[in-house]
Amino acid sequence: MNLQSQSWSARRQSRVVRSLKPIIFVAVAALLSTAIFLFSTYDTRPLTSQYAIVSSRGLCPQEDVLIPRTNFELWTAIGEEIGTIAFKASAIHWLSGAVQIETETYDDMGPVGEEPRWENRLLFHEYLEKTFPLVHTVLKVEKINKYGLLYTWQGTNVSLKPSLLMAHFDVVPVNPETLSEWAYPPYSGWFDGQLIWGRGSNDDKSGLIGTIGAIEVLLRYGFQPSRTFVAAFGFDEEGGGSRGAKELAATVLHRYGENSFALIIDEGGGFSEKFGTVFATPGIAEKGSVNIDLSIAAPGGHSSIPPEHTSIGILSALLVHLENHPFEVHIERETSSYQMFQCFAEYGATISAALRDAIKQSASSDVALREVEAILFQDQWFKSLVGTTQAVDMIHGGVKSNALPEQAWAVVNHRIATTSSVNATVEHAVDLFLPLAKEFDLKFSTFGKTISTPETEPKGSLKLTTSFGLEPAPISPFRGDKSAPYQLLSGTIKATYNAHRDLSGDNIAVGPGMPTGNTDTKHYWPLSEHIFRYKHHNGGSSNNPLSGAHTVNESFSADSLLETVQFFVTLILNIDESNEL
Repeated sequence: MNLQSQSWSARRQSRVVRSLKPIIFVAVAALLSTAIFLFSTYDTRPLTSQYAIVSSRGLCPQEDVLIPRTNFELWTAIGEEIGTIAFKASAIHWLSGAVQIETETYDDMGPVGEEPRWENRLLFHEYLEKTFPLVHTVLKVEKINKYGLLYTWQGTNVSLKPSLLMAHFDVVPVNPETLSEWAYPPYSGWFDGQLIWGRGSNDDKSGLIGTIGAIEVLLRYGFQPSRTFVAAFGFDEEGGGSRGAKELAATVLHRYGENSFALIIDEGGGFSEKFGTVFATPGIAEKGSVNIDLSIAAPGGHSSIPPEHTSIGILSALLVHLENHPFEVHIERETSSYQMFQCFAEYGATISAALRDAIKQSASSDVALREVEAILFQDQWFKSLVGTTQAVDMIHGGVKSNALPEQAWAVVNHRIATTSSVNATVEHAVDLFLPLAKEFDLKFSTFGKTISTPETEPKGSLKLTTSFGLEPAPISPFRGDKSAPYQLLSGTIKATYNAHRDLSGDNIAVGPGMPTGNTDTKHYWPLSEHIFRYKHHNGGSSNNPLSGAHTVNESFSADSLLETVQFFVTLILNIDESNEL
């Protein structure tokens, strides 16, 4: 190429470059803007599940992490101590010793003062007095109905509403036939390096030890609350709480009056991973319950001349009919369960696209809501949580193999959906059994009222009775003007979760939940609108074989116990500092 052509080529390249400059500038600017946007929306906080929680005001609004401000240094110092080997050893000793005291509750226990099986509660009292000396020196301690424990930590500002911390120290009995199935003896309190084993380690002595242990530590650091705190520990929750929590609640109600407490917290669900994300679900509601007794009476005689249907045969037909006709279950938008599903849709990292979309669309679409039911109700746990359940738990009939049974009876336990009632549940049973009562020519009566009588001579009778019915609990506010206690609890859960793991940011989603069973809170409804059932521990999965509550191999991890103590320390300090309760 000659010099002239080289010069022309250079001039041409120069013109091309000059013409491209504006385009290059725009492209670079666009790329830079995109990079800045992506960086600004990228969450660099540490992850504890598959992604971190980003606060949202959408389907499932999240509160900020709430740590004590006025008492930040105290909170930090206690948190550091909880992380020491020495404190861990002490906490393990606390719970292990509590488990070693047998405080079983049986259904047939007699009145307090007459029944000797109650007396082991006194041994538990002595254990607490020895183990937590500051609590029993500084706080006012009262024994209600002999065995119930009521602690009052008087605050300096009597104008502030007090808060109530609940737990129970009785346990369900251990079936002697299952002793060989236990990894360690059920009342050994054995620590294997990770778990504290024994009946009550999970339900609910760990909750009680976490509560009183937190108060003991705060007292040791010289903390004096502005707000009064009351701790109420029942001794017969596993039997319904009629002698313990009921009497404790009556004492507190007489002393403070209705709606006198800022919030109440008792045992309940904790946190666990669901759909790839860690969720905490403090219970804001509670199902109702009712036991319906079915009793069949029919003529007796020798079994060599049997009727077409014996009383046991008739009862069996009734029970099969019952199980073949469960309650129709639908998700209602105003329930806590629906709100929990919305949280799953908002934050569940691995939730299917079909379920996520259906939940989000269900807020305004009935068709989508039915799709949510179709997907979720494949899991019996979700279906049982939402609707009224029925379970045949007891049955009896006959006294001898060659004698026709004159009596046969069964007990059906119902857990009543929060959108239903005791009356609706009983009416369902009446409507269900009426056709069979006519088919078997039975005189049918319910609760002393005759429903139907055969036109001919009755071949027997069917009676429905119940001794006690509990309506679903009032729903605690979790949104709106009255939701400050729920917001405080949510922020406390987040702060404890982070502090125990040395995390920052928002790493756990909190949404309203509901326990599957009933708690002692049923006796405390008049004392506060803000009742929560929550125990801050890793509940694991529903398939966890080591959960053990009410069955063999009950256990509680030492790590969870430390976090429980840390939770109650944080909760007490946050409540005390709040100006919104």
